[in-house]
Amino acid sequence: MVIADLIALPLALWSGYALRFAEWWPVSYMEQALELFILIPFVGVVIFTRLGLYRAIVRFMGAQAILSVCKGVLTLAVLLWAGAILLQIQLFPRSVPIIFALAALVYVGGSRLLVRSYYHWLLRNYINKEPVLIYGAGGSGVQLAAALGSGAEFLPVGFLDDDKGLWKSTVNGLPVYDPENLQALIDDLGISYVLLALPSIGKTQRREILERLADHGVHVKTIPNMSDIISGESVDSLRDVEPEDLLGRDAVPADPTLIGCSINNKVVLVSGAGGSIGAEICRQVIENSPTSLVLYEMCEFALYTIEKELQKALLEAGKVIPIYSVLGNVLDDSRVRRVIQRFKIDTIYHAAAYKHVPMVEHNIFEGIRNNAFGTRVIARAAFDNGVERFVLISTDKAVRPTNIMGATKRLAELILQDLANKSDKTVFSMVRFGNVLGSSGSVVPLFRQQISSGGPVTVTHPEITRFFMTIPEAASLVIQAGSMAKGGDVFVLDMGQPVKITELAERMIKLMGFEIKRTDVAGGIEISYSGLRPGEKLYEELLIGEDVIGTEHAKIMRAQEERLTHEQLHKLVEGLERAILKEDSRLARELLENSVSGFKPSSPLVDWLQNQEGVPPSLH
Repeated sequence: MVIADLIALPLALWSGYALRFAEWWPVSYMEQALELFILIPFVGVVIFTRLGLYRAIVRFMGAQAILSVCKGVLTLAVLLWAGAILLQIQLFPRSVPIIFALAALVYVGGSRLLVRSYYHWLLRNYINKEPVLIYGAGGSGVQLAAALGSGAEFLPVGFLDDDKGLWKSTVNGLPVYDPENLQALIDDLGISYVLLALPSIGKTQRREILERLADHGVHVKTIPNMSDIISGESVDSLRDVEPEDLLGRDAVPADPTLIGCSINNKVVLVSGAGGSIGAEICRQVIENSPTSLVLYEMCEFALYTIEKELQKALLEAGKVIPIYSVLGNVLDDSRVRRVIQRFKIDTIYHAAAYKHVPMVEHNIFEGIRNNAFGTRVIARAAFDNGVERFVLISTDKAVRPTNIMGATKRLAELILQDLANKSDKTVFSMVRFGNVLGSSGSVVPLFRQQISSGGPVTVTHPEITRFFMTIPEAASLVIQAGSMAKGGDVFVLDMGQPVKITELAERMIKLMGFEIKRTDVAGGIEISYSGLRPGEKLYEELLIGEDVIGTEHAKIMRAQEERLTHEQLHKLVEGLERAILKEDSRLARELLENSVSGFKPSSPLVDWLQNQEGVPPSLH
């Protein structure tokens, strides 16, 4: 660059004389300015050095470098005029510095742009880069195209955009196409990737775009969302499509009054704080200024992980909120009571539970202990110590359950409803919702892993459907619902439309750039059906009865569910305790079946218990 400038600057001065006098070599004028021809290149290099022009990497040169060239050239033009006066050059036209400046701008700046263009031409033609289309011709799309153009993996060849006004125009040198022409572009340009550069659009619109792209069998990647970009993540940090992109819907903004009612200036305890929902509730709690937060968790590693994450978040936000990490089991009555008394707890979010259906199905006694008796222990402790609010995280599987997990969660609801009848101070409530995206055991990460390893993708049944919700939305609605409770309330979250799991698997396969394996076509990812697991049912429900009323929140409903009398509940709990003591799993199932509304167990274990033939599928 320095050598190029040492040549370009005297050449620009010669151009100034040649153009002024319309002669190739105006000898008589140039001989008088010989000193200027000698000085100007060295002075120019010094000025360009001070302006940082030689620190700019040519292949990444942008507007800032061009601005430095302009400043340097203008400075040289002024010094050229001043030098002519100081050296008392008689035949020095006043237009020469002006023409010199224009010529130098072309030579110095143009040489760099020429090298930059040559570099990118080499990248396009001699480096094997994957041609890609960018969906979104806005600011984020332009930034992404510029970043990818300098890389060695992807080559942007055009934009897709839903704005008709942009079609057939060019943005940053790339054509903008109608998304309806995607298939023709795939065939003509050899496109196998589409990069989604729409960080600000709603989840519903994003899902609609992804559904259209899935029909074309291209691998779709996306840039981070706007909140991540604001947090400092780079626009070109491409990632695979997230589950909320496929299944998400536009969330109703949280009501700050409802969020703060149970948290602001309160001492909050979250049981199961290291789990998916418990951890997210903790994150949202510290955003709403509690007096302190108590993390109650039986898994040491999970407790350590969430504590470190929360401490880091508080440090970055400049907040000081005491966080107390407590190792303990919700079945430990004395431990639970000491914690509630020691920290003077105001609000409890009870998220601790065993929730994996097949696992609980084969470990009946532990499911009953943890999910039902554990809830009774911590709820009684809250009742006896005057805790203001107690919110149980329940599940749609508690509605007409076909498995032990759902039956034990419904029993936990019945226990709270019974306590609510006797409570004057503690407001007990429960919030019922379906599957959350990204939780432990979630189907979406499993599908992604299976697709990446070449399949097959395993689905239990062709007709199985599930409700889905993102973890942050579910946690936010749990907090808001708890604030609306009056006592014994069963809240049901609006989960939207149920999703057919087979269709979800097909969309994921297509959006990761693979074909679905057909019987008459070789290759592709196979979808195999493994059969319903123990206790699993095809369709989940959110309501036992039809009696449901709305609340002040559009996504939260209040269900009017039947209850057991205190005597019935007491008899049931005593019976279950005897069954556990005797290790009589058949009796435990019969008690739950006779007491939990709609419980119809369906599993290989139930078949064995009824027939008492062959080897039992579980020790319990």
